[in-house]
Amino acid sequence: MPKALARREAQQRADRLRIFRQELAELERQQVIALSDDQRARLEPFLDETLKDLAAQYDIDTTESQKQLSLGMRVVSALGGLALCAAVFLFFYRFWGSIPTAGQVSILIATSLIGLAAMYFVSERERTLYFTGLIGLVTFASFGLNLTVLGQIFNIVPTPNAFLAWGAFAIVLAYAFGLRLLLAAGLVCWLVFIPATIVSWTGVTWDSFFERPESIIVGGLLTVATSFLVREDFSGTFCLVGLLAILFPLLELWHYGSSSFLPLDPTTLERTYQVVAFIAAALIVWFGIRTDQRPVMNLGAAAFAIFLMMKFVDWWWDWMPKYMFFFIVGAIAIGLLTAFRKLREATA
Repeated sequence: MPKALARREAQQRADRLRIFRQELAELERQQVIALSDDQRARLEPFLDETLKDLAAQYDIDTTESQKQLSLGMRVVSALGGLALCAAVFLFFYRFWGSIPTAGQVSILIATSLIGLAAMYFVSERERTLYFTGLIGLVTFASFGLNLTVLGQIFNIVPTPNAFLAWGAFAIVLAYAFGLRLLLAAGLVCWLVFIPATIVSWTGVTWDSFFERPESIIVGGLLTVATSFLVREDFSGTFCLVGLLAILFPLLELWHYGSSSFLPLDPTTLERTYQVVAFIAAALIVWFGIRTDQRPVMNLGAAAFAIFLMMKFVDWWWDWMPKYMFFFIVGAIAIGLLTAFRKLREATA
């Protein structure tokens, strides 16, 4: 079993044990249940030893404060990785011109190889993978910089295939070390490769894919579909990245129907995609509830709220008094909260 997946399962068990202990204490306080001295003498050491063993073996969080601190460490790790990526790029940019071509090629190849070796060395000596993830971001950035600079050195015409290679490299690293941030980076690269390739088939330059948002939606749909085929701890990342790749292009098509592939009136297309956006957001909420994925459900609810606010602005902002506009929006929000509460009770 991959180290990251084993640690995730250990963390889930520790959370269940911690919640069980809290709930048991509350039930005893309410005099719903009462443990005998013998039962307590066996239960408490078992819980303590189990949590201690899990923490020692997997370096997991056994208290709420530890979980909050770990979240901060993940944020710091990501920011540190991005900072080091910028440092690598600026270092090369500053001194690159003074290095001969043979030296440039050697440095580019060695950088990624050293990064891979460092990732393996560090991952074997830490269980949380914070430093491994930080080094992984730098290694990924170095690999991307390598391909870009090598292409410039040998005057290779840029193609979207570079994003395919970058994405494959990041996803391989993500699977090898269980790093979801690298997985997301690799998926973003593939979400550039897919629409860029589709757009190039139409005869225009591949880097104009942003002007055809529907090509990005295709990549998002493929990514969401792939989430059902990958391992459990990565399926959520596939799903969220794919859904974001569907929702953001819908925002573009909401206002600019002329960017669509479809040869229809732009105004008609804008209204059509507005309806599609609402349906997509509602389906995401339903899917999140059905599959018990809270991040997916929250994403769909947030998208629905944003789309609804945009529509309210289109309808009422120019002619309605501003106090009346916000009053109506607040009243609708209360109505939606009531509806969502009823939905939650129905699915309980």
